[in-house]
Amino acid sequence: MTTSPASRPARRALACAVTLVLALVAASCSVPPKQQTPVEGVATSASGTGETGPEGFEDFYGQSLAWEDCGAGWECATARAPLSWQDPSAGEIELAVKRRPASGERIGSLLTNPGGPGASGIEFVTSLAPMVGDRVTEAYDLVGFDPRGVGESSPVVCLDDAAKDESLSRDFDTDEAGLEALAEDRRAWAEACAENTGDLLGQVDTQSAARDMDMLRAVLGDEKLAYLGYSYGTQLGATYAGLFPDKVGRLVLDGAIDTSLDPDTISEQQAVGFENALRAYVEDCQAGEGCPLRGDADQGMRQVRALLDAAKSNPLRTDSGRRVTQTLAFYGVAVTLYNDQSWPVLTQALTEAFDEGTGDLLLYLADFYNDRNPDGTYSSNSTEAFRAVNCLDGRQDDDPAAMQAQLERLEEAAPTMGTFFAFGGLTCEGWPFPAAEPEFDLHAEGAAPIVVIGTTNDPATPYVWAEGLADTLDSAVLLTWEGEGHTAYGRSNACVGDAVDAYLVDGTVPEDGLRC
Repeated sequence: MTTSPASRPARRALACAVTLVLALVAASCSVPPKQQTPVEGVATSASGTGETGPEGFEDFYGQSLAWEDCGAGWECATARAPLSWQDPSAGEIELAVKRRPASGERIGSLLTNPGGPGASGIEFVTSLAPMVGDRVTEAYDLVGFDPRGVGESSPVVCLDDAAKDESLSRDFDTDEAGLEALAEDRRAWAEACAENTGDLLGQVDTQSAARDMDMLRAVLGDEKLAYLGYSYGTQLGATYAGLFPDKVGRLVLDGAIDTSLDPDTISEQQAVGFENALRAYVEDCQAGEGCPLRGDADQGMRQVRALLDAAKSNPLRTDSGRRVTQTLAFYGVAVTLYNDQSWPVLTQALTEAFDEGTGDLLLYLADFYNDRNPDGTYSSNSTEAFRAVNCLDGRQDDDPAAMQAQLERLEEAAPTMGTFFAFGGLTCEGWPFPAAEPEFDLHAEGAAPIVVIGTTNDPATPYVWAEGLADTLDSAVLLTWEGEGHTAYGRSNACVGDAVDAYLVDGTVPEDGLRC
């Protein structure tokens, strides 16, 4: 049994990379007549807006970035941000920023975030460039940044590689002894994070990151924020809109998280999302040639679960000598569900496991998901940042009876995948800082039109979340891709791409309810 980090919204850049597919899939779709509604413009200046920012933080809003060439037409810089947006005297941190200047007539900067929380925006923006429309790259400076606590910005630091390796491969039982072992593991994480990160650990909540984005907006010279956020990045964008509705320009929130939901509901609905995505894979696999799953879809789902259960008592062997535990096998299956173009990879991994009793490909996929290198080092701190941000944004119920009741609900709603989303209440066991109090308006009253995108069979951010966020935000319109996998813009079809491009470049708001 595992609870984290598999139960997080996917890191879009990784999910795209595992499929080795970056091309836009051009396909037809049914498009109702568009409502030609202009959105408020994105006025910019060449260097800064002249805003003073909140009292005590004028120096941060007034800073100039020293851009340096970092190859292939990209420029890199380091911005200063306050450690605490409540206390200007608490010190400062660094934010890594990367941009590619607009290739045509510039209308502003387009900030981006790939999700996580914990995914690197610096890495993501490079892979994003060929995926967005040409009109967008002509009109905008594409800007990626590592949020506070992430990657090349001032980072959250926790366990060493060996201890992290052990924790991320460990299985836990659901009895009293197993849950105590899980709690002990999570306390070890909390203690290591506190010791190695210090006060920053209590300042990496989403609201603080949204305030950083407003500072970056001003420093980059934009009077309004233009923003493209995926997965957790939609939560970051919605939080920004709630804090700064008058600064909202053109916001695209793809793979939406419903900010009105509590953490327990999010976990339960996400489990169902992965269950549905796995079933879609099984049905597709069984309809083709060479599928290792026999019988009908129900039987195929049970075979996958049997494989995961067997790995707990008898981990799969690999050529490296490492063993594929149930936890690692689950990661290996789950990561392929983010994009249906990676389904053949899952078929290959399952065939290897069923026919040969080996887990080399499942292990490769699990390591890929966890950013683990072949030498046992980790290439990012995404897992650490994920836990730190989520433990400040909200906590699941840690009452033992409530967690057991949730397990029963999960196993009924998602018989194959549900168990792996249980006991999230222990994720923040021993966390040294309390959750942040929400300070933003969920409805973002007064904000300009915001585009929310949902994919009908998205495992990591279920479609119902996109519907919920669109209902919650006063000015939102909902754009739907009828497809498989996580997020839509840049990996779906021309219907979605054209609608988003027209919104970002021309200010044409898609018709609410447009389905592609």
